[in-house]
Amino acid sequence: MPAPGGPAAGGAGPVRAQLAPSGGAGFAASLAQPAGPVAASSAPPAAQRESPWLPEVDDAAAAHAADEAAAAQDAPAAAPAARKRPRPGERRVQILQTLAGMLEQPGADRITTAALAARLEVSEAALYRHFASKAQMFEGLIDFIESSVFGLVNQVVEREASGAAQARRIVAVVLQFGEKNPGMTRVMVGDALVFEHERLGARMNQFFDRVESQLRQSLRLAADAAGSATPTVEAQALASALTSFVVGRLQRYARSGFRRAPTEHLDLALARLAP
Repeated sequence: MPAPGGPAAGGAGPVRAQLAPSGGAGFAASLAQPAGPVAASSAPPAAQRESPWLPEVDDAAAAHAADEAAAAQDAPAAAPAARKRPRPGERRVQILQTLAGMLEQPGADRITTAALAARLEVSEAALYRHFASKAQMFEGLIDFIESSVFGLVNQVVEREASGAAQARRIVAVVLQFGEKNPGMTRVMVGDALVFEHERLGARMNQFFDRVESQLRQSLRLAADAAGSATPTVEAQALASALTSFVVGRLQRYARSGFRRAPTEHLDLALARLAP
């Protein structure tokens, strides 16, 4: 999924969900209309050819070019190219990309399979050849969210030795991902899952549990390095606060119609929350 800006707070660059490739619009070839008759010049032919700005004209070649132009105008227009059939697996990706794109519309109502099929210009039966239900389509989006975010989180943990720096960059990664993928944000905070199967909401709750768990590990390292007397308690409290901060920023982003960026003043906020 794909199609993906500079990271805030020094975070790794988030993955942007790529939109489905759209067919390029062809450019219609246009032929110039033949020029009207030109009045004969009063100057003799020899005098015309003596001018350095007038090339010599072969009358036979000019007549042949005119005949070719007329024949091209009379030729029937080329038939439009047939629609390219998607490769195996490509249609499944297009369905998920289109669903994510529809979720990016602020205030969008519940998306039905009929509306999704109409956007893709296919039948609802065609959708169910790739997904058994709409819940499976949303699970496909959740799979993408998990693999993208935790792939970046793992990179942060591998590259940063400081626990505090890890925590700050993990927060930045999650918020940047949501900012660059508004439709996914509605899935992450549950707005798009209100009328869907309850297991989808449970999976997103598990997603944020995993985020909090990783923050807790990173902050435990930071507390140990700072010589805290109660590193475990301190790490748990701060990880909970940072996770709530992330969820709150994403919810505000979705409910503002994607106008309030989740990374707004992020450096200042993290300097206070995770110094």
